[in-house]
Amino acid sequence: MKTICFYFQIHQPFRLKRYRFFDIGADHYYYDDFSNEDIIHGIAHRSYLPANDLMLDLIKQYNGKFRVAYSISGVALEQLEIYVPEVIDSFKELAKTGCVEFLAETYDHSLSSMEDPEEFRKQVKNHSDKIELLFGQKPKTFRNTELIYSDDIAHLVAEMGYKTMLTEGAKHVLGWKSPNYLYASAAVPKLKLLTRNMKHSDDISFRFSNYDWSEYPLVADKFINWIANTPDEEQLVNIFMNYEVLGSWQTYETGIFEFFRHIPRIAFERGIGFSTPTEVAKIMKPAGYLSVPYPCSWSGEEKDTSPWTGNILQQEALQKLYGIAEKVHMVQDRRILQDWNYLQSSDHFNFMSTKLFSGPSVYSPYENAYDAFNNYMNVLSDFIERVNTQFPEGVENEELNALLTTILNQEEEIKKLEKKLRAKKVVASPKSVVEKNSSAKLAKKTN
Repeated sequence: MKTICFYFQIHQPFRLKRYRFFDIGADHYYYDDFSNEDIIHGIAHRSYLPANDLMLDLIKQYNGKFRVAYSISGVALEQLEIYVPEVIDSFKELAKTGCVEFLAETYDHSLSSMEDPEEFRKQVKNHSDKIELLFGQKPKTFRNTELIYSDDIAHLVAEMGYKTMLTEGAKHVLGWKSPNYLYASAAVPKLKLLTRNMKHSDDISFRFSNYDWSEYPLVADKFINWIANTPDEEQLVNIFMNYEVLGSWQTYETGIFEFFRHIPRIAFERGIGFSTPTEVAKIMKPAGYLSVPYPCSWSGEEKDTSPWTGNILQQEALQKLYGIAEKVHMVQDRRILQDWNYLQSSDHFNFMSTKLFSGPSVYSPYENAYDAFNNYMNVLSDFIERVNTQFPEGVENEELNALLTTILNQEEEIKKLEKKLRAKKVVASPKSVVEKNSSAKLAKKTN
């Protein structure tokens, strides 16, 4: 039986305000609160809330047979909690159905998987904890920022205990292979990979309302027929997209909501079901192995990481940011740590892309990539000054490394002692119960 795996990304960065050179050292607040609130409110009411209502209706209408997955960045969750908490409530309702899977990712929607493995592990843990706190699920499947994946990243993800990961079905990765199979990592065979079906995903995301597209209009019957007509051995179709496709990228007037409303009925009529990523990994066996020596992503025609690291502006900004990481890891100041998180969002580096933003664009708050770079570097300069004030002058990275190693060793020792203490409590527990019961019996006889 063929199955469709629907996955939706939800992410919004904390956008930076206009921060001038003369603000460095004088103003330590970096964010455009008005813009952030306005954007998240607009998207929530155009997209997230009506889309969640639709998904909940479909799950109930088909008695739990319709299933979807979401990955919501930590910084997006924070904005939703602050500005539109009703969206969080609607996701909690979806979580209660048991038909929705929440995936793990980097808390800050960052590029740390390529820049700082230790920071990467920390963010993934923080994000997983946040998801469990809000929705009662411990994520089992991992989805990296912008579906970035490589053999090196596979090792990091597997070391953290994840057995399933999402990535792009890029042509230079798959070669002659079809994305409609479950695969495994060639570097870490125990890590299973779900590859995005680019064509069908982009048909909905980008071509749905395009009058010039040869397949316009795209209706549910046509879409499901495409899937049903794939070779019988291709049992999996991964439709991965941004959640803003529903109501924002494709507005309500285009018919996008009605399209999704009819998808389950027609799919079930054709004998096609729906599964979450973890369910796919349980019921299917990998058809082969994928080797990805260089990072790929789901962005652009090249499907690489050039939208965030492709020019010297982006490379300089990333180098400066992660060059201060060792010191930040030793800081206890809550505001500094919060800014550290927000400044890592991949969007800041995407805005510096000269290929994407050589001039004004509705997708960037800046006039051009150079404007984005200057603004970010002004903010980063102030941030670095604040971090440096936390340490005595003249402290070298070697000294910080030694101190950090000592702290980490102490933390490991504390964890071991806590584990031994818990084990002793478990051993002592049965004896305590016996003593308690004996005391109760003795008291009863005395009375």
